[in-house]
Amino acid sequence: MVFSAKPSGVENYSFREMGSDILLLMDHLKLEGAHLIGHDRGARVSHRLALDAQNRFKSLTLMDIIPTHTLFADLSREVALGYYHWLFLAQPAPLPDKMIGHDPDAYFETCLSAWGTGSEPAFDDTALSTYKAAWRDPETIRAMCDDYRAGATLDFETDAADLHKRVTCPALVLYAGGGMMDKAYHFETVWREKLSNFTCAPMPGGHFFPDHYPEETLRHLMAFLNAQNEE
Repeated sequence: MVFSAKPSGVENYSFREMGSDILLLMDHLKLEGAHLIGHDRGARVSHRLALDAQNRFKSLTLMDIIPTHTLFADLSREVALGYYHWLFLAQPAPLPDKMIGHDPDAYFETCLSAWGTGSEPAFDDTALSTYKAAWRDPETIRAMCDDYRAGATLDFETDAADLHKRVTCPALVLYAGGGMMDKAYHFETVWREKLSNFTCAPMPGGHFFPDHYPEETLRHLMAFLNAQNEE
């Protein structure tokens, strides 16, 4: 099994830096425009990339995120308790790395179960075995923590400098209906400050709705993408 590279240095895990890899791939493939879709951390990379290279994307789909700057700047007690990992993983190395490394299965399986509603099907054995093979690697743990360290520092500062900017291409925001972020924030209000032309739609299940409800997720995506192609 081959896993992705895990470069050293927090700077390599900023959303802007990771987004640059997508632009390099697009250049290599000679793609002038693309529909950009991301979930969770991938959605944060996508949001940053759409701000940095607006002319390269036909549309943007963001799944179950509140803007990074908003989450940190307006952190409530409820969100801090429920999303404590944002603060824990961002602590300087090697504190969170070593604590997670003591029993990575216990830590990450708790994350997978805590962010759902409890009513959707669990991850199957094949998915879990693949996850475990990755997260038991100390370098994977370190890279995960570096991602959150970058989020709390480099990404927050980058977003703070661009608070006046909005993504102008058509956008779709999908979110876990009744989930923690839905209870803590009003998605349409929050994203109205970041996106010029967008629609929002709640999804069943919890944070991992693309995994647990792939057909419904695909239905929303195809309806949105087909509408863009008709214009």
